[in-house]
Amino acid sequence: MPVYNTHERHLNASPGEVGALLDTLASDDDRLWPHGSWPALFLDGPLAVGAAGGHGPVRYTVEEYVPGHRLRLRFGAPRGFDGFHEFTVRPDPRGGTVLAHLLAMRAHGPALASWPLVFGPLHDALLEDLLDRAEIAVAGSVRTPARWSLWVRLLRALLGRGARTPAPSRTTPESRPSSEGRPAAADR
Repeated sequence: MPVYNTHERHLNASPGEVGALLDTLASDDDRLWPHGSWPALFLDGPLAVGAAGGHGPVRYTVEEYVPGHRLRLRFGAPRGFDGFHEFTVRPDPRGGTVLAHLLAMRAHGPALASWPLVFGPLHDALLEDLLDRAEIAVAGSVRTPARWSLWVRLLRALLGRGARTPAPSRTTPESRPSSEGRPAAADR
């Protein structure tokens, strides 16, 4: 089964500002990944071609990296995920910058069920949280915060990530809407 999944956000910032966020992924100063709300993103070394890591049960290797512009990660797990996901930073012709994420893979075997039922919904929620963090980092707030679906909250509760904890205010990089039961900044 082919899977082509995209997420993007227009940000009122320069490509350099947004690219600098991308370059912090998996570092001690990671300003993009929604830590605390989701399994930590890790790499076995600095962000560079050949670095291996993942988050939760997902594993990948950095296949391409153009600092400030593009990061492509090739899947190694879970079983049945054959493909990649990547982040790109591109100027928007209307002004500002677009931060985009593309997941392109061929799902087979166990992924025929696990992608649409579990990984896909969780992936979509994680990516929207990540884009919220990017928007907060460059604009100080989120115009339209992402909301977790009931299915995502249920999956998180079943998988032990919790579905009901207070949310912080919307003025910090850890901001989340209070009605969505996301972990508070103190819990991260």
